[in-house]
Amino acid sequence: MKTETVEIKEKKHLNIDINRDLYDHADDHKSKFVAKPGINEEVVKMISKTKNEPDWILQKRLQGLKLFLETPMPTWGPDLSKLNPEEIVYYVDPNAKETSNWDEVPEEIKKTFDRLGIPEAEKKALSGVGAQYDSSVVYHNIEKSLKEKGVIFENMDVAVHKYPELVKKYFMTSCIPVNDHKFIMLHAAVWSGGTFIYVPKNVKVELPLQAYFRMNAQKGGQFEHTLIIVDEGAELHYIEGCSSPSYSSNSLHAGCVELHVLPGAKMRYSSIENWSRNVYNLNTKRAIVHKGAHVEWINGNMGSSRTMLYPCSVLVGEGARSESLGIAFAGPGQDQDTGSKVIHAAPNTTSIIQAKSISRGGGISTYRGLVKVTPNAINVKSNVKCDALIVDNKSSSKTYPYNKIDNNQVNIGHEATVGKIGDEQIFYLMSRGLSEQQAMQMIVSGFIEPIVKALPLEYAVELNKLIELEMEGF
Repeated sequence: MKTETVEIKEKKHLNIDINRDLYDHADDHKSKFVAKPGINEEVVKMISKTKNEPDWILQKRLQGLKLFLETPMPTWGPDLSKLNPEEIVYYVDPNAKETSNWDEVPEEIKKTFDRLGIPEAEKKALSGVGAQYDSSVVYHNIEKSLKEKGVIFENMDVAVHKYPELVKKYFMTSCIPVNDHKFIMLHAAVWSGGTFIYVPKNVKVELPLQAYFRMNAQKGGQFEHTLIIVDEGAELHYIEGCSSPSYSSNSLHAGCVELHVLPGAKMRYSSIENWSRNVYNLNTKRAIVHKGAHVEWINGNMGSSRTMLYPCSVLVGEGARSESLGIAFAGPGQDQDTGSKVIHAAPNTTSIIQAKSISRGGGISTYRGLVKVTPNAINVKSNVKCDALIVDNKSSSKTYPYNKIDNNQVNIGHEATVGKIGDEQIFYLMSRGLSEQQAMQMIVSGFIEPIVKALPLEYAVELNKLIELEMEGF
């Protein structure tokens, strides 16, 4: 079929021709460009052409698409039968040029991020901020002093062009290859935006860098890619936040986070994901941790209809260390399938996993974890602790730990507890003057305290507020 091409005049920051048949123009009055639903080679090539990408990126995209179409949907974990990939919109461009000046962000988008408190947080306690709206990064800024030290903090789309050798070396190679699983294959095909960070040797970033991802389009998909390289002896704390409005139709988030923590480096990754209840959150996060390096994962999963998320650390250097601390909240209609994975591939490595979950209103929370120790990884220490809190008789909690230990010179521990808020606890607190709602919230606040303490103040306050909102109406 012959298709007409037309130059999109309003899209001045992209000097390209775009196939009109690939776009819906329902949002023309907002100068927004929305790809038609469905995944195919035309859409993938359009995304790559829109970004003026080098051929090696396009070939990786096409490889991902081929593998995705050939690979069946997973049959384990939460029910994904109502997720139809052909109904998802894979590219939504708000047609806003990236800027480092908040005043230049389009008013409609700025209002959204203002309500989320992004500009205020940047002023108070951050070294730099990136903000992505649907498929495009609209704002990016970093302190001048960090730039002078050689710290790179860029939109991933920009980094492909500005730092091609560094990106090509690390992007979807040893950490998360294209063929890892079905939704990474999809991510490789349609990824857009995200964060690229490089911290030079022995540079310590004192205040965190933050990125916030907002998925705003109905039936939309967001596929941001985060690639962070912390060089030898360097230190970084990176914070990520995510949210979306609520629609009646399904949306999909399938982002990818790759962390490379080089010898002696320290990396803390904090994330609060508060997707709306129509979102399928199928995210992948992994770190390669070298000799004497240390990675920390701090995760809060509050929203989404279905979540599958298991941050993974691969300890490839002697003395490497991983810590993972996570909280999942499953309310009505939610299935939170989360956990953590550690692969001990070197001797004298250490890992700690602490996972907490809360289930109420019929919600399902599941811990799914892996501790693997290779034959040469002697003197390994690993401890896993899972705590589940069930608020009512309609909810459930499940635990699926898996240990694969290939030598006997290890110290491995695992414990799991499941508790239910009892009438006696509520009665005791109410006898001290609290309402039933206040008593419930106090018990839950005490339960999540370890996660709250590990978060920066603004995010700790946000997490507490989100938990309070989730507990309302108990």
